[in-house]
Amino acid sequence: MSTYMPKAAEITRKWYILDASDKPLGKTAALAASILRGKNKVTFAPHVDCGDNVIIINAEKAILTGKKLDQKEYIRHTGWVSGLKRVKYSKLMQTNPELAMKLAVKGMLPDTTIGRKALTRVRIYRGAEHGQAAQKPEVFEF
Repeated sequence: MSTYMPKAAEITRKWYILDASDKPLGKTAALAASILRGKNKVTFAPHVDCGDNVIIINAEKAILTGKKLDQKEYIRHTGWVSGLKRVKYSKLMQTNPELAMKLAVKGMLPDTTIGRKALTRVRIYRGAEHGQAAQKPEVFEF
């Protein structure tokens, strides 16, 4: 018996919806990253980009457990002198919850071309409405 090797032309991509309301941000991001990689498929291969598309709705209703809301920070640097910017997750979840979810998903994907390509297949929305109804997405249960 030989090992199955998926080819790029044979891959079919489905659309899944993840509802993040009242669920931990990290668990939602981990499930999204797993679907984006294709680990939920029988034909998974780590060297082939065989993942599906993911729509995350209700990102503003995702919760952070423990003291993460007050202690965790999003840190970035502008590139200029004294350009270090820090934003607490309590403020980030109020102003831009889509970015918080995207950063969590990005951190759970590999730092390779496959991971960067997989990140382009995630759509994150603040509320319950999304613009991908034409793709006929299926609701993915946790």
